[in-house]
Amino acid sequence: MRINNKVRMQLRLQNIIFLLLLLSMTGLLGWLSQRYSFEADLTANQRNTLSEASVKLLQRMPEPIRITAFAQDSELLPTRRKIRELIKRYLRHKADIQLRFIDPNTEPDRVRREGISVDGELIVEYQERHEKIQNLNEETLTNTLQRLLRSGEQNIVFIGGHGEREADGQANHDYGLFIKQLASKGLQASTLVLSTQPEIPADTSVLIIAGPQVDYLSGEVKMIQDYLDKGGNLLWLHDPGSRYGLDSLAESMGISFVPGTIVDPTTQVLGISDPSFALVTGYGSHPIVKDFTYMTLYPRASGLEHFEKNNWKAEVLLQTVERSWSETSNLEGAVDFDEKYDVAGPLTIGFALSRNNADVAENKTEVAQSSQRVVVLGDGDFISNAYLGNQGNQDLGYNIINWLSHDDNFISIPSTTALDTELVLEERTWSLLGLLFLIVIPLLLLTAGIVIWVRRRKR
Repeated sequence: MRINNKVRMQLRLQNIIFLLLLLSMTGLLGWLSQRYSFEADLTANQRNTLSEASVKLLQRMPEPIRITAFAQDSELLPTRRKIRELIKRYLRHKADIQLRFIDPNTEPDRVRREGISVDGELIVEYQERHEKIQNLNEETLTNTLQRLLRSGEQNIVFIGGHGEREADGQANHDYGLFIKQLASKGLQASTLVLSTQPEIPADTSVLIIAGPQVDYLSGEVKMIQDYLDKGGNLLWLHDPGSRYGLDSLAESMGISFVPGTIVDPTTQVLGISDPSFALVTGYGSHPIVKDFTYMTLYPRASGLEHFEKNNWKAEVLLQTVERSWSETSNLEGAVDFDEKYDVAGPLTIGFALSRNNADVAENKTEVAQSSQRVVVLGDGDFISNAYLGNQGNQDLGYNIINWLSHDDNFISIPSTTALDTELVLEERTWSLLGLLFLIVIPLLLLTAGIVIWVRRRKR
């Protein structure tokens, strides 16, 4: 094509139009990026996305959250960047989170006044309450927000002095691990020896009876009964065998215990040879187990029954499969169901009891929350140190405590667990991968290069 002045003008005009369109498109994209945003987390475990538990918690926090971060202002240190990245995930779901940075080097008086000890420490404030965080990650920040959201300090009181499981004990049958997790969520546990106290403290949120080994005195039973009559909330973790003087307490709530120990053949499928382990996989509609999908395991459990008594309304929490039964003989050797002595399943392991405090407060002057709550379980091992990590035992324990302490908002928030981000391969696999990347692939590339070079030489 012959190029003349007219063609040159057309080419210049095309170039100018293209340049203007390119600049306009670039400006439009820049404007759109300021008005709208889109992000996608392509990691395998969605580790850069806020968990559903954290999102649900933020939805229950209507007031602003203020976070003050004490971190050095230095490009060489990644502390501020990591804090911003984490808080940014929360900001996507709650826009009124206020993040402020303070350089400890420029405000040393503030640092000393607040008791800041490490670089990157945070002070989180919500509704005139505040807490500090040193090891920042989603789990610690969400648990901190969860504690701040609680309406007030919740006191969990364990009864002691009768060989019960210890709240802070480290033995396999104790509850040290579970109580440690509760403390991180704003629940404080203590032990009360009834023989040394005139009455159960009035600020007790939940009273726990956890597997006594000796009989209660009649005066001690009366103290527990008075606590219930005043509208107190109770968790009774009963193991198979004697009631240790608490028969009248059980009768007042309409609870009776099935003799024997539950045997569940289903557990053998999971490789559990001990016949005294019971498995629960299906749950009802009670708030404690609503939308609960985890399997729970109960070593040496006892069956429960309920009858109408003192206006208590009972709902089944946990029930075994139909193949189970309550074995009344010793669990030794071959264990088979005996129609004459044993009790056929399905058997109830747990009841949730409730009644209006108007019923409780008749002729009384003390009324607590709008409803009184009690949970009775035929097993105390499921949240012990030895079995807490089995399937959903820990989460169920959280739900029970939250419901009893009237913190229903927290029931559906599961505990946070760390995902496995390590790739573990056998030594043979590593050797094959090394052979592939260090020898095979380079040889293939070298061969392909030689073939291409030879073909070009022949042209």
